[in-house]
Amino acid sequence: DWVTEVLAHRSDNLQDKFIEIPCSEDYDSHKRFAGCTPRKCGRGVTDAVITREEAERIRRIAERGLSLGGSDGGASILDLHSGALSLGKHFVNLYRYFGDKIQDIFTEEDFALYRDVRQRIQQRIAQVFGISSSAMYLTKPTFFSRMNSTGAKTTHDEYWHPHVDKVTYGSFDYTSLLYLSDYSEDFGGGRFVFMDADSNKTVEPRAGRVSFFTSGSENLHRVEKVQWGTRFAITISFTCDPEHGIGDPLL
Repeated sequence: DWVTEVLAHRSDNLQDKFIEIPCSEDYDSHKRFAGCTPRKCGRGVTDAVITREEAERIRRIAERGLSLGGSDGGASILDLHSGALSLGKHFVNLYRYFGDKIQDIFTEEDFALYRDVRQRIQQRIAQVFGISSSAMYLTKPTFFSRMNSTGAKTTHDEYWHPHVDKVTYGSFDYTSLLYLSDYSEDFGGGRFVFMDADSNKTVEPRAGRVSFFTSGSENLHRVEKVQWGTRFAITISFTCDPEHGIGDPLL
């Protein structure tokens, strides 16, 4: 059984915690972009970029959007960029499906906050990895997730399998998660787990906490199954390849 070490407890208030680890070879099989493709790899956690109050406002955006649909299983997603929304065992395009009603769900302020939060996270990642923020591009999928203890109904509901983002989504170079609810208060289980050769390193979600890491095999990870309650987060992904860049969502 792997030893488990907690990188970030829910009760911690971390300014900046960063652990450098050697880069995997995953980046070699993709086009390299000078000044962006990871040469320094690792993982970081900070509670100093997004306030709890901002996280609560962002969570309300997720709750309003997800109230329009939701998966039959335990994991629902809402992607404001592509419009993808879990509905039963499938996905619908939020913008096509609900049309002008969207204006009643979201406001310009919601989208401005979303954009501002995304930019601050991007700047922090760039700063920590010593790259230019303007060399990074938002990429897909970037999405809200809502997880609860309902059993999986489709493979989309099985979020707990170990995976490598760069392998799953070739465009990813840097991955970040902004947590929108609190471990052990809003939900049980559902910790983020980095799976290293010798041990597991866990991050306990806390509203406003940002966890970020280079997307290669050096950061194999999974999320524990949620045992009770509801876990909200947003995955915000970045690429160095402008061809895989996406814009911020517009109302």
